[in-house]
Parts: sequence; structure tokens; C-alpha cells
Amino acid sequence: MQKNSFFIPSIILGIALIVSVVIGAFTFIAARGFDNTLAVTGSASEKVVADNATWSLSLSRQASEFDLGTAYSGIARDLIAAKKFLAANGIAESAITVTPAIAMQQYKSDQSGPREFDVRQTISVQSNDPQAIDKLSKSTDALTSQGMVVTIDSPQYYYTKLSELRVSLLGAALTDARARAQQIAGSAGTKVGALKSASSGVVQVLSPNSIDVSDYGQYDTSSINKNVMVTVRATFFVK
Repeated sequence: MQKNSFFIPSIILGIALIVSVVIGAFTFIAARGFDNTLAVTGSASEKVVADNATWSLSLSRQASEFDLGTAYSGIARDLIAAKKFLAANGIAESAITVTPAIAMQQYKSDQSGPREFDVRQTISVQSNDPQAIDKLSKSTDALTSQGMVVTIDSPQYYYTKLSELRVSLLGAALTDARARAQQIAGSAGTKVGALKSASSGVVQVLSPNSIDVSDYGQYDTSSINKNVMVTVRATFFVK
């Protein structure tokens, strides 16, 4: 009886040791499995020149509520002069969009007297020649010298082949990621193997020399010359 009393606990202890060894071995193998990958971020960029531009200017006239007709007539004359100015600078009629003239009441702390209005009309231009738009936006003295009240917006510049460029940059960013992984792995005495996974980051369209990136992507429209950058997060097997 005494012999059996020692035998059964010995069996239980032996089983427990075997289980613990198996669990330990599995943990070691799993840990080695987690350690055999390397995650890096690669990037690629390319300088581009905008190939499309939009620009707008607003014409305005002020008038009292009793003289709105005169203001609208003045805006109509200003619109004709503005279109002639654009045509003289190579802007086709089809590239021009004109909004209807609207009258907005001006705020006055003193409510006595007639109401005052600001009659305004906006002209928008779209062109495939950003350089011409840039020059045009800086030469509006020809309008203001005629006594017209003109509000000038800054031109907006775009690169229309961004989707095609993004594809090529993603490949370059992945190549950069592998090069970085090889440098890190080499310093640890290992080698980079096959690609396990990769995910692309957002596109950053920046003005020259800008570092104003955003987690949600950036698109600078103020500059004709731009720098397009993409990133790739890649995980490689190492051996």
C-alpha cells in the first residue's frame, strides 16, 4: 500500500513534467516564429509640375436698396470688361464659368436710413496652362485701373496624373523598404527573405522643401512645382 501511495503521485508528477516541457517547447517555437519577421517603412518621392489650374475673381458694386438696378447694370458692364481681359490673355470662353450676380445686405449698427447691399458676381477660370494662370493672376491692374472693384483669389494648382504616379512610387517605396530591412538585418547577422505583407500609406503632395505631412494625406495647391511622396509599411521574413 505504501509503495502504491508513492507510485501514483510519481506518475502524476511525471505527466506534469512532460506537459510542462511540451508547453515550454511550443512557447519557444512560437517565440521563434514571432521573431523571424522584420517590419520597416519605405518611402519614395518624385518632383512634378502642375498641369491644371483654377482661378477665380469677384466683381462687386455697392448700392442702396433704391439703387440696386444701377448696381446690377454696373456689374454687367464689369463682366464684359473682365471677359475681354481674359480673352486678351488667351482664356477661351469655354474655360470660363460665371455665377449669377447676387445682392447681399450689409450689416449696419445703425438701422436708420435705406438698406445697403453689396452686389457681387464671381468668374472662375480653369486651364491646362498653370504658368499662364499664374501670370494672369498677377496682372489684374488692367481691370482695377478701369475703376472696377475686383477681389482676386489665389490660383489653385493640380497634378492630374497623380493616380498613375502613385502606382510607380509604391513600387519604389517597397524597394526602399527592402533596402532598409537588409541594412537592419545585416547588422544583426541575418538575411532578409520573402515579403510577408505590405500596406501603403497616404499620398503626400507637398510644396517644394515642405515637411508638412499629415496622417490623412496632404495636397498642396498653392505651388506649381510639387513633391509627391508615398510610404509603404512592409514586413519581411528574416533567416
